[in-house]
Amino acid sequence: MARRHTMPMSGAVECGETNQWRNPIKAAPVLRALVGIAISVLSACEAPSESIYRTISGQTMGTYYRVEAECSVLTPAALEAELARVNTQMSNYDPGSQLSRLNGAPVDQWLNVDPELVSILRSAQTLHKASDGALEITIAPVLRLWGFGPGAADVVRAPAIDDIRRALERVDQGLLEWRTEPNPQLRRRGPVEVDLSAIAKGHGVDRLAEVIEAQGCRNYLVDIGGEVRASGRNARGGGWIVGIEVPDPRSVGAVQRLLSLQTGAVATSGDYRNFIEAADTGSARSNWSHTIDPRTGSPVTHSLASVTVIAEQAAVADGWATALLVLGPVAGWARARELGLAAIFILRTETGFVERYTESAVAYLVAPPSPVH
Repeated sequence: MARRHTMPMSGAVECGETNQWRNPIKAAPVLRALVGIAISVLSACEAPSESIYRTISGQTMGTYYRVEAECSVLTPAALEAELARVNTQMSNYDPGSQLSRLNGAPVDQWLNVDPELVSILRSAQTLHKASDGALEITIAPVLRLWGFGPGAADVVRAPAIDDIRRALERVDQGLLEWRTEPNPQLRRRGPVEVDLSAIAKGHGVDRLAEVIEAQGCRNYLVDIGGEVRASGRNARGGGWIVGIEVPDPRSVGAVQRLLSLQTGAVATSGDYRNFIEAADTGSARSNWSHTIDPRTGSPVTHSLASVTVIAEQAAVADGWATALLVLGPVAGWARARELGLAAIFILRTETGFVERYTESAVAYLVAPPSPVH
C-alpha cells in the first residue's frame, strides 16, 4: 500500500538563550529545529531589548501556526478567528466552505463569496499567466489520480495514460470567472475543480500579518507550516532568522541554508516534502511528488529538489515556489532571473546538493554564498 509522507521545509529560527544548536546544519526534530530553537552561532543575536514579545501557536490547515510579535494587545482569539475565516473560505476539506460550494455548484451559476476569495483567485490567475501555466489551481482531478488531496484513494501504480488525459480535460483555471459589483461573486464556466493548496497557506500567513498590523504592531513573525512572513526586528533587536530544510526525507530537520529576513515573506516547495512511496511503479522512480506538472499530468521528476522564494507577500512567495518547482532547474531558473525573483534553487546531484541563488536572493543569506551559477 502506498504511504504518504509530509514534513515542513522552512520555518523561523530565533535567537534565544539556549545553545542546543551549536552547528546550524545538525539535524533536529522538525518543529523544534525550524520553529523557536535558539541558535547560538548566529552573529545577528544581540542583547535583549526591554520590549515584550508574545508567542502564540496552534494548529491550522493540517499543520501548525506560530506567531511571535511585539504586540501586547494581540490575542490568540483574534488569530484563531482569522484562520477560521480563511478555512471557511478556502478549505477543500470542509464541504461547507465557499470553495467547496463553488466546486459543487452548477456550471455557470454565480456564487456569493467573500472578497478575499476573489482576491486570491485573481492573484492565482496572475501567477498562472506569469509562469506559463506552471501554477494551476484546477489540478485537483489529476492530484487525486496520483493519490493526493481530499477524496484520493491509495495508489500503488501510476495511473493509466488515458485516465491522466481525461483528468487533464478538466484542468483549466481560465474557466473561472469573478465579478465584484454589486457584490463579490464567482462562477465556473466549465466542470473544473479549484484547489488552492499551492497558495492558501501563504495567504493565511498574509492574513495573520494583517491582523497584527491592524493592532498597530510592526515587529512580528508569522509561520504557518514553514511559510513565513516577517516585519521589523526580533526580540534581540536583529533580523528574523529563517531556516531552509535539507531537501531529503532522510535528514528530517537538518538545515540547508539560513536566511535573515527583516521585512518580507519566505516560502519553500520541494519534491520530498509530501510524496507517496509506492510499490512496483513500473518505473525507475518509486516516490511520487505531490507537485504535479499540469502540462503532463504527472509528478515532477527533474533534479530540482526544492525552491525557496522571498517576496513581499507570503501568498506570492508560496505560489512562485510551486511554479518554479514545476518549471524545473532550467526553465524555472530562467524565469526567476527574467522576473528578478529572489529565489534559491537546491538541485540534487550524484555527489550531493548544489545551491543556486538569483542575484536578488544573495542579500538574504546569513553565511557567504557559494558562487552564483
